[in-house]
Amino acid sequence: MSSLHGRGKDLARSRTAQSDSPPASPSPTAKTLRHERLSRLESGGSDASTERASARARREAREARLATLSSRTEEDGGRDYRKLYESALTENQKLKTKLQEAQLELADVKSKLEKMAQKQDKVPDRSSALETEKRERRALERKMSEMEEEMKVWRGLPVGGRGGS
Repeated sequence: MSSLHGRGKDLARSRTAQSDSPPASPSPTAKTLRHERLSRLESGGSDASTERASARARREAREARLATLSSRTEEDGGRDYRKLYESALTENQKLKTKLQEAQLELADVKSKLEKMAQKQDKVPDRSSALETEKRERRALERKMSEMEEEMKVWRGLPVGGRGGS
C-alpha cells in the first residue's frame, strides 16, 4: 500500500512539473505565476492558502494556454477548411457545367443519329419501291409487247377468213 501511495506522489510531482513548465510565449498569467512561486519560495511556502492560490493560478494559466492554442488551431484550421471547401465548390461547379454541356451534346448526337437512321429506313423503302416499280414496268412492257404481237397476228389474218372460205 505504501508503494501505491509513493506512486501517487510521483504522479502529483510529474503533474506539477508539467503544469509548472513555462508556455512557449509567456503570457501575463504565466508571469504572475512565476512571481507567486518566487514569493512562496522566499516565504517558505508552508501556508495552505498560498498553495491553493498558486494551484488556482497554475490551473488558470493552463486553461489560458489551452484556450489560446485551441483558438489558434481553430482559426488556422477554419481557414484551411474554408479554402478547401471553396476550391471544392468551384471545382464542382465547373464539373457540373461540363456535365451539362456533355449531356446537351449527347442529346444532339442522339437526335442526329435518329434522323440518319430514319433516312436510311426511308432510302431502302424507296429503293425497294423503285425496284418493284421497275419489275412492274417490265412486266407491263412484256404484256404490252405480247398484246402487240397478238394484234399483229390478228391484223395479218384476212377479215373474212375466220370462218371460212
